[in-house]
Amino acid sequence: MVTATPKSDFRMPRCNGIDIEKFKISQLQSHLRSGAFTSVNVVQCYRQRISQLNPRIKAVIEINPDALEIARKLDEERQNGIVRSPLHGIPFLAKDNIATKDKMQTTAGSSALLGTVISRDARVITLLWEAGAILLGKSNLSEFASMRASYYSEGYSSRGGQNRNPYNLAHHPGGSSSGSASAVACNMCAFALGTETDGSVMFPADRCAVVGIKPSVGLVSTEGVIPEAPSLDTVGVFGRYVGDVAIVLDVIAVRGVCSDAGVESPGIYISNLRKTDALKGVRFGIPWKRVWEAASKSMEMESQYRTLMEVIDKMRSAGAEIINVDFPSAEEIISPQGWDWTFAEGKTNSILSEFTVVRTEFYHNLKEYLSSLERNPNNINSLEDIIAYNIQHSPEEGGVSGTHPAWPTGQDNFDKCIKSKHWSASVHDEALAYIHLKSRSQGIDAVLANNKNPLDALLVPLQADGGAACSVAAKAGYPMSTIPVGVDEEGVPFGIGLMHTAGKEEELVMWASAIEDLVGKRRLPKFENWEANNWPYIGCPP
Repeated sequence: MVTATPKSDFRMPRCNGIDIEKFKISQLQSHLRSGAFTSVNVVQCYRQRISQLNPRIKAVIEINPDALEIARKLDEERQNGIVRSPLHGIPFLAKDNIATKDKMQTTAGSSALLGTVISRDARVITLLWEAGAILLGKSNLSEFASMRASYYSEGYSSRGGQNRNPYNLAHHPGGSSSGSASAVACNMCAFALGTETDGSVMFPADRCAVVGIKPSVGLVSTEGVIPEAPSLDTVGVFGRYVGDVAIVLDVIAVRGVCSDAGVESPGIYISNLRKTDALKGVRFGIPWKRVWEAASKSMEMESQYRTLMEVIDKMRSAGAEIINVDFPSAEEIISPQGWDWTFAEGKTNSILSEFTVVRTEFYHNLKEYLSSLERNPNNINSLEDIIAYNIQHSPEEGGVSGTHPAWPTGQDNFDKCIKSKHWSASVHDEALAYIHLKSRSQGIDAVLANNKNPLDALLVPLQADGGAACSVAAKAGYPMSTIPVGVDEEGVPFGIGLMHTAGKEEELVMWASAIEDLVGKRRLPKFENWEANNWPYIGCPP
């Protein structure tokens, strides 16, 4: 049994005598450069922090046994005058669906994939390694990136257990990149990687009071990531500051590639950081119908809505122009109940929905990923094999409804994916074309154009609208970011989201950093309900 931990035990361990809890990556780098501490010291400090908190938070699924040795080699490089990048010697975590060819596992949180060996590191891992970043370990997640079930305990995986929100452990941290966000929130690493198909970077960043950025689909390589839906998948970044996220994005963004979403060669993101005064004259749209309208009517989210409106008023006072707009397609692709990836054509369970795209791509692309494994001890070659494994180990894996409290509906979403395996390609293609049309030219792009009175970006809630706006950006494959702005009555953080069209990450960094400067310092976790042992369910109850 875990006993209550004294508040003094929550203090961040010092790094060679220095308090680094509020350090930006640039400050860590400055101290490394001056010799105030070494990368070995920083790795040791973060590992102590993980040992201190992870038994309850369960953000980290596995520690890299080679992290200290990698840090020693990078310290030697620094001593010899070699500094690879602003990330040289900086520790990070990667979500457990991002492949690494090392002594760690890549399992998407599932015991079924234990022991598998991939042919090479994911491309983002290679880029970060080349930049001198130190992979400290793998972070926990909602198993298989929340694909398993329609009702489940958010942040739970069979390998990692129940990840909890460090602000209030009785609440979930958001998913599916739950461990990455919660680890950054309570200083288990300097930054972390997550993945998103729809909301899996944005929601946990928002609920853990960290900055998150979901890049345009195609801007960051997903090679070596266990797939969900490649048409919508992207790798995102979590950091405690906008500048930290920008530094990482500068390393992992693919240069000179134009994707289906229209991504072009990015600039240098870190050069786009701004202060509050940059908001003067900027034109922000706030999509009202089914987005801010829903937030304004939600009794449950009243305090969030009130705080978000106060932030928007501060932006007005700083010289920004705030304009009410509507997505032309709002009633067609946004459910009145909020986030619903089966919603399209103004109805739920539509064949033209985002879920049609996801379920078909997941089934076929997962099989392709599994076929590429160099070692596969459990002979998991398809989604059918994963389902069978979960049923065979149902007490631990919840393969049958009602056999494990984390998955009351078992693996019903997996079952739906199986049913779509024989659908013709045209079913998928028509659904993808529909969601792209409604979220792009009849959605985000239409609103940004604003009848030839262009807007600089869109401001949206992440939670107060039930996740509706976030889903529009996901369908489009367009970028989003979130900036922490407050904590609700339950002690759960929330932020304000920024949305733009494809390839406009530079603008997101610009306006996010200006809003960050306006809002001020983020609150640190208080670890309320330290002994919580509930199951924080999300979805539709059976």
